[in-house]
Amino acid sequence: MLKTRIYLDNAATTKISDSVFEAMLPWLKEGYGNASSIYSLGRESAIELNKARAKCAEALGCEPREIFFTGGGSESDNWAIKSTAHALAKKGKKHLITSVFEHHAVLHCMESLEKEGFEVTYLPVYDNGIVKVEDVKNAIREDTALVSIMYANNEIGTIQPIAEIGAVCREKGVYFHTDAVQAVGNVHINVTEQNIDMLSLSGHKIHAPKGVGLLYVNKKIRLAPYIEGGAQESGRRAGTENLAGIVGLAVALTEAEAGIDAKN
Repeated sequence: MLKTRIYLDNAATTKISDSVFEAMLPWLKEGYGNASSIYSLGRESAIELNKARAKCAEALGCEPREIFFTGGGSESDNWAIKSTAHALAKKGKKHLITSVFEHHAVLHCMESLEKEGFEVTYLPVYDNGIVKVEDVKNAIREDTALVSIMYANNEIGTIQPIAEIGAVCREKGVYFHTDAVQAVGNVHINVTEQNIDMLSLSGHKIHAPKGVGLLYVNKKIRLAPYIEGGAQESGRRAGTENLAGIVGLAVALTEAEAGIDAKN
């Protein structure tokens, strides 16, 4: 008996697209060199890595040096939140702001930091599922280190007023991070125009493979290394790069951004 599968959970994960798979395949087979190596096979990988970084930067409206490849959205969230909190705690800033309905990657970070002595303000959402900009403004204090508000909610799909929240944070001199895992490919994102200091995304939500994501970090911010070891990702995330996955992410992100208008 022929069975037809109907898949309706792209918010959880997506199938790798044909174009992503085709772009990845050469770097899984022939182009397997380590991008940190000095011989030709490694240099070819390094060139492709730089191309992928530039593509991702173009899609998000930033510079290539502001893109750091990670293992996914959860890692990116952890890196942005914990590294910022620990760095600014040295300056007496131990207050963080988020919302009550963030992804667990954010909420669990906040809970972990609370155990370390940080204070977290959890902003409410209202009947429309939106965080009020005024609530963010009123919650910011002299000792606030970071505001982290997700771009689009993974359960109900509401889109937050990100540019306006970012503008308030800029005015107050507070860093602003957004988990944009569910927003990418659904709304146009320009981190510069939208006053975003740090942004997390994950490849497997946009038809790239699982296990690859990125963190955008404004060049004015110097995050501490997340993984110690080698000099990869400008010395801030050690480990041989998942080149095939990164290439796939760059293709998927470019296609996701290009397809937004047709989708909407």
